[in-house]
Amino acid sequence: MKKITKAIIPAAGLGTRVLPASKSVPKEMLNIVDKPAIQYIVEEAVAAGITDILIITNRGKGVIEDHFDHSFELEANLKGNESKKKIYEDVLYPANLANIYYIRQKETKGLAHAIACAEKFIGDEPFAILYGDDVIISPEGKPVIGQLMDAYEKYGAGCVGVKEVPREDVPKYCTLDVTPLEENIMSVHNIIEKPTPEEILSCYSILGRVVMPPEIFKYIKETAPDKKSGEVYFTDCMLSLAHDGKLNAVDFDGIRYDMGNKLGIMKANVEVALDHTEIGEDFKAYIKDLASKL
Repeated sequence: MKKITKAIIPAAGLGTRVLPASKSVPKEMLNIVDKPAIQYIVEEAVAAGITDILIITNRGKGVIEDHFDHSFELEANLKGNESKKKIYEDVLYPANLANIYYIRQKETKGLAHAIACAEKFIGDEPFAILYGDDVIISPEGKPVIGQLMDAYEKYGAGCVGVKEVPREDVPKYCTLDVTPLEENIMSVHNIIEKPTPEEILSCYSILGRVVMPPEIFKYIKETAPDKKSGEVYFTDCMLSLAHDGKLNAVDFDGIRYDMGNKLGIMKANVEVALDHTEIGEDFKAYIKDLASKL
């Protein structure tokens, strides 16, 4: 089986849930303490052994490309200044993370369409998908996408990263019918996107990480568009994979933050700041003092 070395990051969404912040700054570039959200996602992929990453963007998101490029004037200003050595290294770091490529999704036609734009980049290899809305902080040495890649290589089937969510929240996401294969890996039989309370199959929902075989492009082409929206839904494509017995779910080890959601952004900033090597202790003291006044 081919080793997984390629990943897609769909980042073409409009960010309507976090307006007006996302009017001029792509939501993927909103900071978590001192790094934009998308850098955490790229770092996760690299930590799992991914070497080639395609970021799918649209108009107004050139700043993402700038972030992962060299900034020669800034670097020249910082280089050689011993007091700014750490800042210089932090500025240089994103440009050297991986081989990063870009393609524009010229029409906003959903996730399946965005992934289909990457077919030539992927070729006939299995690949990872890390959703641009979702930052997942995982234990040291256990990147979440790497957990899925391990399961793919073991079972030879597509993998979706899942967590159990509160039952009242399941209609916001999707619900899966699963049976256990081992401790945290399950076989997927059915998926219902945004189910009604009566349709809930389990409290497992897909949250931001997927590993797919190259055959998924065939499923995308064969899946009928939704009659109302005209979009091909990626969930429907993965459901076809499940019906053919080729889809597993991994209950991953990690904490997921929805960066397309204002509360998710605030949770990410607070929880990452509490553990930050530079400001963590001072921030804890601030939070304790603040809490005492509430």
